[in-house]
Amino acid sequence: MEALPFRATLSAAPYAPIHRLPVAVVLHCVRSLYNVGAFFRTGDAAGIERLYLTGYTGCPPHRGIAKTALGAEETLPWERRDQPSSLVADLRERGWQIAVIETSTRAVDLYDWEPAFPVCLVFGNEVDGVDVRLAEAADVQVRVPMLGRKQSLNVAVAGGVVLFELLRQYRERHTGGSVSARLDKTAREVK
Repeated sequence: MEALPFRATLSAAPYAPIHRLPVAVVLHCVRSLYNVGAFFRTGDAAGIERLYLTGYTGCPPHRGIAKTALGAEETLPWERRDQPSSLVADLRERGWQIAVIETSTRAVDLYDWEPAFPVCLVFGNEVDGVDVRLAEAADVQVRVPMLGRKQSLNVAVAGGVVLFELLRQYRERHTGGSVSARLDKTAREVK
């Protein structure tokens, strides 16, 4: 079966007005280069504005990142920053909502959160999570709901869940609602 770019399909029509999703991602002290590469690929797929790599998070060019990014490290804008605190402060000053993705008791459920775009998502270390100072400086802490015994996801998987939920919400707010709602309305008008 021949692959067809999503934007060339009829299903892409509701996304046509969206050039870039007004979302940036900060990866702070993410140790796995494969996770970093997965964020490049997922961020590119969701159309985010920029990926920031801070702390000891690896950056391109690196074979481990390239293995999972599959070229997205060449297409997604990114920056290397040593310290995330000044970056987060600068983004907030420019009107970005700062959202830490964490499993804290203060975190709101991802599906109850109403993001104030543009949004900067902060993800932390695979074991230790987001640095406490960064978490306290955030406008909101958000968690992915988990019903199983394990109470965390791989950081790159959590990133994919959150990014595509933000894409869904942004599309609904900025392109006239959900596709199914528009199709239902069109069907009623035809009758």
